[in-house]
Amino acid sequence: RRSENPFVSVRTEGGLLPPEVLQRIAEASEGNLDGLSPSSYRLQKGERLKEAISRGWSRLTGSWAAFKSAREKLPESEAGTTLTRERWLLPLFAELGYGRLPASRGVEVGGVPFPVSHVWQNSPIHLVSFRVDIDKKLPGAAGTARSSPHSLVQQLLNRSDLHLWGFVSNGLFLRLLRDNASLSRQAFVEFDLVSMMEEERFSDFCLLWLLCHQTRVEAEKPEECWLEVWTKAAREEGRRALDGLRDGVEKAIEILGAGFPSHPGNTGLREALRSGSLGKDDYYRQLLRLVYRLLFLLVAEDRELLLLPEASALARERYQRFYSLARLRRLAG
Repeated sequence: RRSENPFVSVRTEGGLLPPEVLQRIAEASEGNLDGLSPSSYRLQKGERLKEAISRGWSRLTGSWAAFKSAREKLPESEAGTTLTRERWLLPLFAELGYGRLPASRGVEVGGVPFPVSHVWQNSPIHLVSFRVDIDKKLPGAAGTARSSPHSLVQQLLNRSDLHLWGFVSNGLFLRLLRDNASLSRQAFVEFDLVSMMEEERFSDFCLLWLLCHQTRVEAEKPEECWLEVWTKAAREEGRRALDGLRDGVEKAIEILGAGFPSHPGNTGLREALRSGSLGKDDYYRQLLRLVYRLLFLLVAEDRELLLLPEASALARERYQRFYSLARLRRLAG
């Protein structure tokens, strides 16, 4: 089955929160995941989530328009940090339940300083100018001189036992980060704020509100917050899926392993197995490779990654109908 990200302005990397989990959060149904009730977001009795989100959206559209106008007029000589924070990011986090974010002098972990701009309880929130690339360091700029804004927050989360989740934003993009054991692969959920606001993608804003709200990181212990609960649920579902895949691979090897020798046309295979020129272990490895090739192609087809991007609609239809593994799957069904 196709696993797609239904959110145009949202990107998830490193398996932190897969698209399927984001979709369930966006649906805001309590039967989907725990922690999606109005009371868990500290709403007043009788108040609905969509009502609160709609009010926030209405106020922030005005803030975005003012921020956009101001940044277009800002002289090149000015950094734009205060403008980005005051006109846009602080109002955004206020609508997410954080109130007026307290400025921070930075966090020190093991004698190493991390000059993040704000901290809310156990969550570092690093807000930089719209002129700063989240992934690039900028010598001479506050909070970006030694490392990129993203790296600064990620290293803080990785080093500190007290900080598990954090945010980084330049006003154009906002990323949600978590303590990440992998040093070679980034893991985050990113919101393209320009696309979201300019193209009025309210459904994407709903996900941002539900995922980044203050109540999602609020807990006596960081590992007890709702974001962590959801991440653990995603991991558990992934483990169950892998267990199911493992069983399917085993069954496929058994069926194909018995099926190929029994086919009337496979005289050569039967003779090779009988004479020992093809050992059982080698035959098993060939079957295993075949099964994983099939899995690779099935995933590539489902995610529309197999054909060239410039392939015509006719070529795509012809492949799907006559040559694809999806066709074999339909026939088997």
